[in-house]
Amino acid sequence: MSADVHKDEARSDSGTVDIGAGGGGLPDPEYLSLERELTFLLRRARANQGEMAREVHPDLESAAYGLLVRLEEYGRQRATELAAYIGVGKATMSRQLRALEELGLIAREPDPADGRAWLVDLTDEGRRRVTHVREARRERYVSQLSHWDRREVAELARLLHRLNGVMEK
Repeated sequence: MSADVHKDEARSDSGTVDIGAGGGGLPDPEYLSLERELTFLLRRARANQGEMAREVHPDLESAAYGLLVRLEEYGRQRATELAAYIGVGKATMSRQLRALEELGLIAREPDPADGRAWLVDLTDEGRRRVTHVREARRERYVSQLSHWDRREVAELARLLHRLNGVMEK
């Protein structure tokens, strides 16, 4: 992880990055600042996802953690729906699901509406482990942002939701 991304940047009280007068000759300094902050956030998120995956199970691949969270939030789904959500092909999804099944975190059963399809869901153990890790993560957020006003936290969540909606299109 490269925390040094932020060492050379001066921050104003509002948390914005001061990149110098006129953005150092670069156009649109606001977007340059946004790009830097998102890059840093995504780098940290990838590292955190790996940590959370290992907390669920030491042998869990980082990429598979998102599948478990999706199943926790939305319940059982077809493998094709999960593949579309994650953005991978059927072969990759099949491999990930097989690994999760071997770890005892998910179970597959035939879809009663279509015998050719499979429904995937968390096992009780998978649900327990994912819930535990997500609760611990939320507690860390509460601790790390305890000095923030709750309205700021809500505004950040609102803006990230809005950004995610735009990025999805």
